[in-house]
Amino acid sequence: MNDPRKLFVDERLQGICVYCGTVPNTRDHCPSKVLLDVPYPENLPVVEACATCNHSFSLDEQYLACFLECAMCGSTKPDALQRKSIQRILKETPHLAAEIQSRMTLNEDGIKVWHPDMERVTKVLLKLARGHLHYELSVQERDSPASIEVFPLALLEPEQRNFFECPDPGPLDVWPELGSRAFLRACASGELFDDGWRCVQEGRYRYLVGQSDGNYAHIVIGEYLGCRVVWN
Repeated sequence: MNDPRKLFVDERLQGICVYCGTVPNTRDHCPSKVLLDVPYPENLPVVEACATCNHSFSLDEQYLACFLECAMCGSTKPDALQRKSIQRILKETPHLAAEIQSRMTLNEDGIKVWHPDMERVTKVLLKLARGHLHYELSVQERDSPASIEVFPLALLEPEQRNFFECPDPGPLDVWPELGSRAFLRACASGELFDDGWRCVQEGRYRYLVGQSDGNYAHIVIGEYLGCRVVWN
């Protein structure tokens, strides 16, 4: 179902940048369009943000999108990539392709190993987790998380994958914030529990948020990269 247009959460949780807490003067797509394909989905999640925060993530989001496409396709050559938008970006910014290529190594079997700039990757994923928590649960987490894990989904063991896909099996232990999107969605559907995942674009981006044992967000990009961010 479409997200409700009218929320009735605590007004103190509105009218502030979800990333730094200052007065917002822009709205930020969460996730950024660079992580998605054209045509973009309707009703993309957006959160309030200040211009400084909004603009400060742009280059790092572009880097993450390009790095993932290169790692998934095994090349930094634009013509070898599948996503047209990433082909265009790397043709226009060859220094970015060179940066990604410079961090690629070959293991003893001659297989390419791609090494991301984890500082940039973590910055983007933390931003996304904060945005998703606020958009779905009207929760703001501006402190450092207790943990942030980033991994290719294919490397997870079956038990790890099961937990990542369904961290809270059964009925919800913690009800969503009164008036939040998650709360209104549960009221409208008559269900207190579904699988929790919100698919922004099939095969490109999905996320899940929850509040058991602290606030958390799970993110999957390109059905390749997984991330779990937890605040106690």
